[in-house]
Amino acid sequence: MGERLAGAEKEVLVEIVRFTQKNGLKGAEGGWKDFLALNDKKFGASVSDPKKRTKDVLLAFLVTFSKDFQKYFRKLVRRHAERRAIEQYMNEFSGKISPEQKLVQLTTEHLDYRKNYYFPSYQEGWKVMRIGKVSSSMNSGAMLAIDCEMVLCHDGTEAVVRVCVVDNKLEVKLDTLVNPLKAVADYRTHITGVSKKDLEGVTCSLVDIQKSLKKILAKGKILVGHSLYRDLYALKFDYSRVIDTAYIFKYANLPTTSSASLNSLCKSVCGYSVREDGEPHNCLKDAEAAMNLVTAKLKHGFNDPIEIAENSVPEPDQMKLLAHRIPVYLPCQELLKIFSGNPSIDEKIDSRIRGEFYSTCISFNDIDEADKAFDELDGQETKDSSGRLQKPVLLKRDNGDVAGFFVRKMVYGSRLSNSEVLKKRPQPIENTEQRKEDANGDKRKRQRTSKKHAKKAKAPVIE
Repeated sequence: MGERLAGAEKEVLVEIVRFTQKNGLKGAEGGWKDFLALNDKKFGASVSDPKKRTKDVLLAFLVTFSKDFQKYFRKLVRRHAERRAIEQYMNEFSGKISPEQKLVQLTTEHLDYRKNYYFPSYQEGWKVMRIGKVSSSMNSGAMLAIDCEMVLCHDGTEAVVRVCVVDNKLEVKLDTLVNPLKAVADYRTHITGVSKKDLEGVTCSLVDIQKSLKKILAKGKILVGHSLYRDLYALKFDYSRVIDTAYIFKYANLPTTSSASLNSLCKSVCGYSVREDGEPHNCLKDAEAAMNLVTAKLKHGFNDPIEIAENSVPEPDQMKLLAHRIPVYLPCQELLKIFSGNPSIDEKIDSRIRGEFYSTCISFNDIDEADKAFDELDGQETKDSSGRLQKPVLLKRDNGDVAGFFVRKMVYGSRLSNSEVLKKRPQPIENTEQRKEDANGDKRKRQRTSKKHAKKAKAPVIE
């Protein structure tokens, strides 16, 4: 453990320390900040950014973990070495690299790859599949696309209930229902298309699916999916030779940190909708759609940013607002008093628990009522990472306590706010070249002015 970690580059150690922070992992001397407070008499935990610490400090923290964690850290170092070996091979033998493998590399280069594809495979029940020798996999183009449907369980976790896999000819390689083997709180039938009755008599387990995946992914096949890390996380299956269709396209009208939904991306790239408004997901169709996106990318390139349709949210969803990051101690019915109109909450369908917080949807009678309720909320209007308008709000309870959370609209790019001036990507302008130059010049001037004077506003308390 010591030798392998000591030989790793500092940036790898930084990523591992950040991983421990994200997952709340603790060694013999506590978590990262606990370790700093205990061992750094000068700065303590005040300088907690791992990137600002020396390699020796990072190493000293990581070796405080148990042998099981050390084994996992070695895997992260090895994976980084594999990526570096792939990069080197691609530079030296670019003519021998398959187009499909280039999309694998494009996926790993995405800004969110390390954040989302570093799985907690040290936990019980996870399976890890190695990709084998670099030279033997670089010219392979065999692909399989996967999609899963998940239900919400009483313990707050998600469990797989259906898995579909197709090859690059859209032939079905796997289509099976899965018994979650624990109590289900919400089948999400309106989304998953799977009901309690569908799972009666189903004996296939997650372990069975993991075995099937290891078998069909043999010989270095590439696994394709849209936001694939979510499926792999639910499957507890750690595999790194992947193409994530959310990562291989550039978007002209979305923030650089966001991605388009599978349905809206298929509309823009393939010219068809995966599902109609209000229709539940079809696991098989979603797997086919992901493969179709990769095929289109290989055939047509799509190297320039593409426009994503803004009106891709079903009308029933446009009649809702999403409240998220709500403390679990705050009953969802208390949220209703901050909204105008006649809002309601279906707790059985819409509530989703994530650790110390939960989210829920607030329903209104129509779109105008939902828009008005959002507009009348106090709080600074911003946009989330996907480009949807949201506001931070504070709610004063009857007992005097104050609880904070966020309220977000369901639609993308519903209107421009003042913060839009600061966006790096300019909005397309349909006019003459001279007007383009003038508009760009004015925008740069507004950006400089906005950056100089912009100040954060506090969210007022709602009584």
